[in-house]
Parts: sequence; structure tokens; C-alpha cells
Amino acid sequence: MSIFVKICGLRSAEAVKAAIEAGADALGFVFADSPRRIEPEQAAALCAALPAGIVRVAVMRDPRRDGWEQVSRVFRPDWLQAEAEALAGLELEQQIRPLPVFRDTPALDEDLAAAEDRLLFEGATSGAGQRADWARAARLARRTRLLLAGGLDPENVADAIARVQPWGVDVSSGVERRRGEKDPARIAAFVAAVRAAETAYGL
Repeated sequence: MSIFVKICGLRSAEAVKAAIEAGADALGFVFADSPRRIEPEQAAALCAALPAGIVRVAVMRDPRRDGWEQVSRVFRPDWLQAEAEALAGLELEQQIRPLPVFRDTPALDEDLAAAEDRLLFEGATSGAGQRADWARAARLARRTRLLLAGGLDPENVADAIARVQPWGVDVSSGVERRRGEKDPARIAAFVAAVRAAETAYGL
């Protein structure tokens, strides 16, 4: 199995190029309040020459209908990542796949999360380097396709893969040189660590 790798919070051509060259499977662009926020027109321009097969993800914590319609029309994402409750109230075009976010909080309903075909599991706060409970993530990963996020970086992602055995991994702050600014070298190191872990653990 090849672990799905998503690099999130991209804002520059340099970062997009680094993610593509490293072999990332998906690129995430944030359209919510964040130091990594980007306008739909900018994200569309950064993806204008994206190679076939790389998934374009719109990241919107709690999308309103008008804001989502603009992102959908201008950026034309492949997936929409948002809180599970918010996604439930949106009608997506047939070609756009939902990526519901479930957070590692006491209120999490693991059965509800596991009923999803695919989900992103992370800590209580996005983009803050807050690590999710890997034991809890491992339970969910045995039941559905889990994209693990929260506190991952090139130094710990192999350990996370060994302990959680997720379908995929997602990184944002862990590959930055400063808050909101991606480091191409850390992007390359992160993807390389994932691929090395696949080999080491026979995935």
C-alpha cells in the first residue's frame, strides 16, 4: 500500500513546486481564517499547470454557501475538506469529494466517524502543530480510510505511521520555516520519511 500524502496550507509557487517534486498526492489550499489563507484566484493560478493525478483540496473549516460557491467556481477543487457537521449541510457537485474533519476531542463519536468512507483526523485546533491521540487514531484507521493530521513533521511521521497505520498523512505547520511559510527542504524530507516508512514497515 502506498500512503497518501497531503501537503496543506500552500501559498507560493515555490511550495507547490516542492510538493510536486517530492511526490505529494494532494495539495491543500486554505480558504478559512488562518495565516495560510489564500484567495481562490491565487490558488487557481498556482494549480494552473498541476500534473494530472494530484488532488486539489479546498480547506474550509465551516463553509458558508456563498463562500463555497466562489471557491468551487474559481478554484475548482477535487475535494472539499471541512468540519463533518458543516459538510452535512452542503450540496456538492458530483465530481467533488467530501473530506470530513473529525477532531480528537472528548465529544468525538468514533462510530459516527468510522461510518465515513474517508476522513481527516486531527487535534482540536487546525494548523497549530497539535498532535492527535495516535491510539485513538489507530482504532479509527482499522475501520475506515483515515488521513492522519495534527503535529506531524519529518521527524515523527515514521513513528506515527508505525503506530497508527493510516491510509494517509497530512502536514502543514510541520513543514514550515516560519508560521505560514513552507520550507521546500522540509516538504521533501517529510515525503521521503513517509516513503521510507512504507518500506520499513512493509506497507
